Amino acid sequence: MAFNSRVFHVIFIYTLVWHLGCVTFSLCSEEDIACLRALKHSLEDPLNRLTWSFDNLTAASLCKLNGVECWNDNDNDIRLNRLSLVDMGLKGLFPRGIRNCSYLTHLDLSGNNLFGPIPEDIAYLLRFCVRLDLSNNRFSGEIPSSISNVTYLNILMLDNNLLTGQIPKGIVDLPRIKEFSVSNNMLSGPVPNFVNLNISDESYANNSGLCGGPLEPCKYRRWKFDYSFKSGFLIGYVISTAAAVTVFISYCFPWVAEQGKKKITIAAMVLLMIKRMNKKYEADQLNQSPPLCRQLKIAEADQVGKEIAKLENLIARMNLAFISNVTNNFSEDNVIGMGQMGTMYKSTLSNGQPLAVKKLHDCPYLEEQFMFELKTLVRLRQSHNLVQLLGFCLESNERLLAYEYMSNGNLYDWLHPAEGEPRRNMEWPLRVKIATGVARGLAWLHHKFEIVHLDISSKCILLDHNFESKLSNFKQSTHLNPNGECDSTKEFCGNREFWHLDFIKEDIHSFGLVVLELITGKEPSEIDKSSYSFERSTHLSESSSKFPGYAIDKSLIGQGFDDEILQLLEVASQCVHPFPHERPTMLQVYKSLSKMIMEDEVPEIGEITETE
Repeated sequence: MAFNSRVFHVIFIYTLVWHLGCVTFSLCSEEDIACLRALKHSLEDPLNRLTWSFDNLTAASLCKLNGVECWNDNDNDIRLNRLSLVDMGLKGLFPRGIRNCSYLTHLDLSGNNLFGPIPEDIAYLLRFCVRLDLSNNRFSGEIPSSISNVTYLNILMLDNNLLTGQIPKGIVDLPRIKEFSVSNNMLSGPVPNFVNLNISDESYANNSGLCGGPLEPCKYRRWKFDYSFKSGFLIGYVISTAAAVTVFISYCFPWVAEQGKKKITIAAMVLLMIKRMNKKYEADQLNQSPPLCRQLKIAEADQVGKEIAKLENLIARMNLAFISNVTNNFSEDNVIGMGQMGTMYKSTLSNGQPLAVKKLHDCPYLEEQFMFELKTLVRLRQSHNLVQLLGFCLESNERLLAYEYMSNGNLYDWLHPAEGEPRRNMEWPLRVKIATGVARGLAWLHHKFEIVHLDISSKCILLDHNFESKLSNFKQSTHLNPNGECDSTKEFCGNREFWHLDFIKEDIHSFGLVVLELITGKEPSEIDKSSYSFERSTHLSESSSKFPGYAIDKSLIGQGFDDEILQLLEVASQCVHPFPHERPTMLQVYKSLSKMIMEDEVPEIGEITETE
């Protein structure tokens, strides 16, 4: 019995030591290691508080790093499940490398200097997150709608940031939510109506635009209703009506003619309408919904490689280390703009030349968009009044585009300064110069390259140091090849005349709204509502020089430019004409505007002729 007892104790002690050894010396998950490395690499640590070392990759070592907590899963594997990096003074964008921490349930990044948008694909990055605290940072933009897909969330703290827009309606569908706060932001609209959760007004405090729930009741106008419902109803109505018309007319008239030009079948017209709406829907999804990250198929990757090889002969391919160096490792201090697709940085080359570098988010879904914009801008290089692409980088899953730097920003910021900023004076001759430059750029697009922009606004009109206007943001553009075949990147197939009528005339209408914005100084949304008064003003040239106070920017009145303002109003009214076929071409618009400035200031537009 004594012998058996000793044997039992030896076996027990050996087993205990073996299990302790496994826990002590087992390696941490490769995913968790990659997560921590990416997180440390992507964030600036000016206070040197993120003292993580990866010399020892055992679980026992990594799980003792400051802010890191681990747990054992059912297979006795040690996994990282909590990150608490509170009040460390960290700087940078939301660390997308967090997606590698696939067992993460708690993430607390509060009390730092993180900035930029909360990622649209937050539900993909934090699939099992129970507690998310991003409070007391400088996150901006809208709360992504996909936050409602992080279904395990119990606690969501977004207070004390710079968030704008409305709180996503779907957030009420979070089944486990217990704590929620968005106080001290710049949010607007109705607050969520949680079914089994009472949220106090303190959670919404200091958001002057919020209403409903524990706050003041929302004031709705009867004629307004949900935009998404209205859009869906309208699109459904148009498609169903068009389909009915198609069935009826196809039997009676197999074709219709457009102003004596090439015949267009009704069926082709309906298909083009549906394709145009699908294109708009895809663009909205890119801007509003979480991008669906997916790995490129081998065939797709091979095709991208072949296209990149061709492009290298046309434009400079830059080294990632070089771009990282000139942007100071993509420092926050170099950020000049942020969007749904990526972040824009200012950089300066050794010869003093400034660059604007757009770094796309780390998501393979954006590969197609990167390739399209790259190929489009390469095709448009050396064109007038279009932003110039100077180089690109595709390396280590990083996608970057380098543009000429536009020191005077965009037209929108000049016309509509942010709250608290002084209004910047823009004289009338400068406004005419900007409008003429935009018209010239669009004339090149339409008549030289047969490209439509489809997203013209004052925000995409950039101004260089001489206030020369340049068109940017080609993510929604569409083009035909010179031989009329469909472009393989942004596929568009259809009748050429209808293409001109539908797409080009849409660009011209948008340009007209920008011109009205230049004349009135009003916000684009206000211009869109009031532009019908201009559309119906078919005799503007016969009007007196006394303008209605609401119509003209007050800083322009009485400066001796009344006649020119009337001329530009006439051009704008033609561009926003309710019937597309009545709108002029951009070449006609450019020639009209050119007559308003000195002859020696009018740039030649080259050998461009009407294509309609």
